[in-house]
Amino acid sequence: MKKIEAIIKPFKLDEVKDALNEIGIQGITVSEVKGFGRQKGHTELYRGAEYVVDFLPKVKMEIVVPDNLVLKVIETIQNTARTGRIGDGKIFVTNVEEAIRIRTGEKGEVAV
Repeated sequence: MKKIEAIIKPFKLDEVKDALNEIGIQGITVSEVKGFGRQKGHTELYRGAEYVVDFLPKVKMEIVVPDNLVLKVIETIQNTARTGRIGDGKIFVTNVEEAIRIRTGEKGEVAV
């Protein structure tokens, strides 16, 4: 099993969620996060004073899937979240050693 973490622009969340639902992904954890990458934030003007916004709002999606679905999920997120502009986000893939469903005690892929 793999855990896929995707950091995307907030306005793309519904579109990505719907696309993942279409390929059969049922469980997604979503968090509102802030951060910056190459874009390093930007400068804004408020009441005549300039200030730096160096942490931009993003959404972090976490999905645990069987190994055979990893490429399909990555492609779906990439194709749906891409705007072609800086700050589109990142996708990280890590190994998951075990998953346990608390309610039933099921383990492994059936717990996902």
